[in-house]
Amino acid sequence: MAHLMSTSCSIKISSSYRPCGQPLSQDRTVLPNSFTIKTSKSPFKRLVSKGHRAGRSCVVLATAASVSKEVSANPRSGSDRSPNDSSKPQRVMVIGGDGYCGWATALHLSNKGYEVAIVDSLVRRLFDHQLGLDSLTPISSIHNRLRCWKAITGKTIELYIGDICDFEFLSETFNSFEPDAVVHFGEQRSAPYSMIDRSRAVFTQKNNVIGTLNVLFAIKEFREECHLVKLGTMGEYGTPNIDIEEGYITISHNGRTDTLPYPKQASSFYHLSKVHDSNNIAFTCKAWGIRATDLNQGVVYGVKTDETSMHEQLYNRLDYDGVFGTALNRFCVQAAVGHPLTVYGKGGQTRGYLDIRDTVQCVELAIANPAKPGEFRVFNQFTEQFSVNELAALVTKAGQKLGLDVQTISVPNPRVEAEEHYYNAKNTKLIELGLKPHLLSDSLLDSLLNFAIEFKDRIDTKQIMPSVSWKKIGVKPQTVPAN
Repeated sequence: MAHLMSTSCSIKISSSYRPCGQPLSQDRTVLPNSFTIKTSKSPFKRLVSKGHRAGRSCVVLATAASVSKEVSANPRSGSDRSPNDSSKPQRVMVIGGDGYCGWATALHLSNKGYEVAIVDSLVRRLFDHQLGLDSLTPISSIHNRLRCWKAITGKTIELYIGDICDFEFLSETFNSFEPDAVVHFGEQRSAPYSMIDRSRAVFTQKNNVIGTLNVLFAIKEFREECHLVKLGTMGEYGTPNIDIEEGYITISHNGRTDTLPYPKQASSFYHLSKVHDSNNIAFTCKAWGIRATDLNQGVVYGVKTDETSMHEQLYNRLDYDGVFGTALNRFCVQAAVGHPLTVYGKGGQTRGYLDIRDTVQCVELAIANPAKPGEFRVFNQFTEQFSVNELAALVTKAGQKLGLDVQTISVPNPRVEAEEHYYNAKNTKLIELGLKPHLLSDSLLDSLLNFAIEFKDRIDTKQIMPSVSWKKIGVKPQTVPAN
């Protein structure tokens, strides 16, 4: 494929597209999109299968529909905007807006009156092709997703396709959209993926750390007042034998006292990349006066939000495999197909969890109540704590109510982690801003199980068992063979 350094082209999209379930016989004019294509110096090019190149960046621009709403008094929410406020609505750039958390967040913010742009390289879809994986739910292309959203709500989400590790692309995107806030989900987010082999470990750190550095430089250079809302992870903290505070801890030592960043004990190359991000963001807040909120998120479960439930073409992805799937989602899928729940080791591993509906709510609260210039805030973003054994018991009970024969097995733990430990993390700051949690309930488990049963024909049982070992990672590229 030839490199296109300064070439731009216009691509027409057929009006025979069937939006949101409309019959093919009904003609419909779709929004025109203009595509500007240029070379992207992307670090994931080397991970693309032989014969395929993902080295081009594509900026997709669409006409934005204005929504005359603005944020009200503190504590605020994007949904509480004064109709008499003549100021423009906040412009929010969602990096990684085609992913699991990013897609739900982009729709939620658009629905709440923000002007939203998605920035995404679409590399997450490439990972599925490379590893032979697939979402439980059938997910539409990003273009069809956004057309459907426009058709249903009348709201337009702008789309910029490219790699944020390419600073030229990111600069053009910032100057084009001019965001008031950036929500940064655009990272390789799987610990197992980062432990497959050397190339994936290197990719994870380069993609995550350099991408975030580029975002920080773009804010400094082009949008000094822009508020960065960065998705971190509770995994940065590890499992210390003391309470986990929200980002900072006050320590008295040899007669002196100071408040310091909470110690980090990352457990994978992915988690280490998040630690590096946090340090870089904290430094730039101090040195450049950037305003930033780091959302140290727990394990997310669920698939439905108000917005993604509007139409099947808006469905979010749901991963159940051993590389990208999270514990509760995986257990519900396993129960749906009669596969024993796979508890790693002793099952005492305890983490913070939250419903994806609370993910979007937390992001909205962080945007509506921004950090001050030079402030690096850290919020622990979870609502409840469970051990793996406790989750398995809850899914077993819910499955039995639906007539499922749910069994549990202990499998050798592929990770290097404590399997029995103390865990007590604080999570008060988002509650104080107004978070109203959706706690894990029987009805939610029933809904998630029924969703898994609905799409059980799409489940590849060969992808359920873990296939990535922390101790066996090596230099030789791996393909993660099916079990």
